[in-house]
Amino acid sequence: MAQAAYYEGNRRIRHGAGELVEPASGEARLKISHCGICGTDLHIFHGAMDARVRMPLVMGHEMSATVHKVGSGVADFAVGDKVVVMPLAPCGDCPACAAGHSHICHNLNFLGIDTPGAFQSYWTVPAYTLHRMPDHLSLKHGALIEPLAVAVHDARLSGVKAGDQVVVLGGGPIGMLVALVARAAGAEVLVSEINPYRVDLANRLGLDAVNPTEVDLTKLVMQRTKGAGADIVFEVSGSQAGASVMTELLRTRGLAVVVAIFAQQPKIDLFRFFWRELRMQGVRVYESEDFSAAIELAAQGTLPLDELITDIRPLQALQSGFEDMDKGGQVMKILLEL
Repeated sequence: MAQAAYYEGNRRIRHGAGELVEPASGEARLKISHCGICGTDLHIFHGAMDARVRMPLVMGHEMSATVHKVGSGVADFAVGDKVVVMPLAPCGDCPACAAGHSHICHNLNFLGIDTPGAFQSYWTVPAYTLHRMPDHLSLKHGALIEPLAVAVHDARLSGVKAGDQVVVLGGGPIGMLVALVARAAGAEVLVSEINPYRVDLANRLGLDAVNPTEVDLTKLVMQRTKGAGADIVFEVSGSQAGASVMTELLRTRGLAVVVAIFAQQPKIDLFRFFWRELRMQGVRVYESEDFSAAIELAAQGTLPLDELITDIRPLQALQSGFEDMDKGGQVMKILLEL
């Protein structure tokens, strides 16, 4: 029987029957295997996006699935194929789309936010959103492809390379993946995170990680770089503290990459930008090449993906999953198994 989890506002999730939507031309119906709870889902749960979403909403976009049925005109995928979804539906007409940047379309629809998502047994989506998974890559790890694609996109736009000194501010799931991708590119990576569990996890994964409330982060970075400063700082914390310190940590003409979504406009030291000729790069979601690269990277088996999965729960546990994420503590990535 098809099932689904519905957000109904006021931090309330209702579990009930799901729909079996017939795929139209150019669409595919997927049988969902796993779906991760992400920070955007948590923002929706908090009510921060109630003005945007239609309730009751089926959230979820960090997923893996097998193809259940294809509509007419879909020739590249067949029933049983293992897939992930790049959950972006651009308009195709705006200036961003016309310039080849459809991932940041001015009228972008995000599947799982603006339309129903993957916290359900079956999900019908446009076939152009599908990316094939290799047979040997597990569906459990497939649910990490979407956040990994975010990290791949961030690293690609940063131009990180072997030998770079990199600081990642914020060691949540995206920050940890950014750090791992930067390390895979050959960079020397330092993670700054205030959650002791996540600091310990980063260290267990072979990353250097510190709590900035316990050490002088700027002093440490200057010691590591012999006074030069970091080549790249990824701001993934979304905090005023992160926005303030990122300029202090950078070398002359260093790059600040803003990954986090800030709830309020932060104060940034623009004098430091002038004084050291710093650069800033905004990064948002991903492009198709980032999804392909993320799948390839995950399939290599070199990333410690299992270590990033805190727990795997049934769909009925989505409410408790959000509540556990709210508490902080010993949580990295919770997956739901359908």
